[in-house]
Amino acid sequence: MDRTEATRKPICKAEEMEDKKKRKKNEDSSNSDRVTLKKEIGLLSACAIIIGNIIGSGIFISPKGVLEHAGSVGLSLIVWVCGGGICTLGSMCYAELGVTIPKSGGDYSYVTEIFGGLVGFLLLWSAVLIMYPTTLAVIALTFSNYVLQPAFQHCFPPFIATKLLATICVLFLTWVNCSSVRWATRIQDIFTIGKLLALVLIIIVGLVQICRGHYDALQPSAAFEFSQDPSVGQIALAFLQASFAYSGWNFLNYVTEEVVEPRKNLPRAIYISIPLVTLVYTMTNIAYFSSMTPEELLSSNAVAVTFGEKLLGMFSWVMPISVALSTFGGINGYLFTSSRLCFSGAREGHLPYLLAMIHLKNCTPIPALLLCCFATVVILCIGETHNLINYVSFINYLSYGVTIAGLLYLRKKRPNLARPIKVNLLIPISYLIFWAVLLGFSLYSEPVVCGLGMVIMLTGVPVYFVGVQWKEKPKWLYRLVEKLTYKGQKVCYVVFPQDDPSETEPLTAKATD
Repeated sequence: MDRTEATRKPICKAEEMEDKKKRKKNEDSSNSDRVTLKKEIGLLSACAIIIGNIIGSGIFISPKGVLEHAGSVGLSLIVWVCGGGICTLGSMCYAELGVTIPKSGGDYSYVTEIFGGLVGFLLLWSAVLIMYPTTLAVIALTFSNYVLQPAFQHCFPPFIATKLLATICVLFLTWVNCSSVRWATRIQDIFTIGKLLALVLIIIVGLVQICRGHYDALQPSAAFEFSQDPSVGQIALAFLQASFAYSGWNFLNYVTEEVVEPRKNLPRAIYISIPLVTLVYTMTNIAYFSSMTPEELLSSNAVAVTFGEKLLGMFSWVMPISVALSTFGGINGYLFTSSRLCFSGAREGHLPYLLAMIHLKNCTPIPALLLCCFATVVILCIGETHNLINYVSFINYLSYGVTIAGLLYLRKKRPNLARPIKVNLLIPISYLIFWAVLLGFSLYSEPVVCGLGMVIMLTGVPVYFVGVQWKEKPKWLYRLVEKLTYKGQKVCYVVFPQDDPSETEPLTAKATD
């Protein structure tokens, strides 16, 4: 063997090893540069999303509706506790669905996976068209009303000024969410802590009142003194009022793909947040009754503000500001989660593909956020938010029931599907019984409102068959859509995200139990 050949082999091996290291380094670099949704939601931020979306303006305003329908202080407190318990049952079912079908989009993604495209599209259609824009508009108007109230102490703020401030608030938070996921989650964290502190202040003041002996309305003899004969229908409506204050418990499921270790943190956040909110809500209502008679509470349009005026004296301004901060955090939370619903719908082909794209550097779904912002501003301009919100509530609870019924159907249809969390069957069955009773009495009490809610949802049927099912569309239409998508990409600087195969592994894995 030639000496040069003998020395060449080791050199070739060394070069080969060096090439392998370079290739591995390049692969690692490409993985780190992957354009995908960033996982920046840890356990604390996950809890903040749930708590921040549940605690909005409801607990500061809705105790009046619960007491009115319950008819007594004692029964209203039972309704608040049981309402939290029902949400806990629902959230446990969503925890199983969230780790079994680990996709962003919540109800829509689960229903589409289980029942197919049409049912999923109808939920998506009603949510994007009416549900979330209307809810955002109502929360934004509540925010602007409380911010402007100190400047108009003896009259209502001008409606134009209220609308303008609400629009500015929505535009600002849309910009924040477009700029950075981290900024959006930090705002959520800070304002969630702020609204919890406001409720803790109410609870502490209420406990001081109780220690001083001011608990006449809470004594059993007075607490169960009914102002009207209790009926199943009225109790169901009381639960419906409490359920409005608890709405938002399923919102973490809309951003599953951005949660760090979702199989661990999703259920943990749910099990921490829902009991905490239930405790805070119940204690807050006890605090209200320690300082206000049932008649005073029923005559108040903003219970927390009345509470502050009665007990906080010169510091009564704290309550309107607390409500404003609470609603500001609520707007941010709704924008953050509803935009991910549009993103998920577009990824499934149920909305224009532009909405499934994310910013090349910030990794935020800018087109989906802009659509949510635009729809909310349109609803603000129309101004018929309070009529629309009645239709929205029915659609919202209909979607909860369909989703949890899907869990039972999936257990039967795909029994070997890997389920990191598997709840007892009594939990979804109990929830569905409560849901059926609540929805049944809603239909009986408000047939027109519920009927119109169904009509709004069913208008999506022809849209689905024309927009999704009809594959042989004219070529000029395809070219137009492609051109508009390309222009939108250039304006928003967005691209399709790359999928992470590890996140969809449970969909195909076999169960080991």
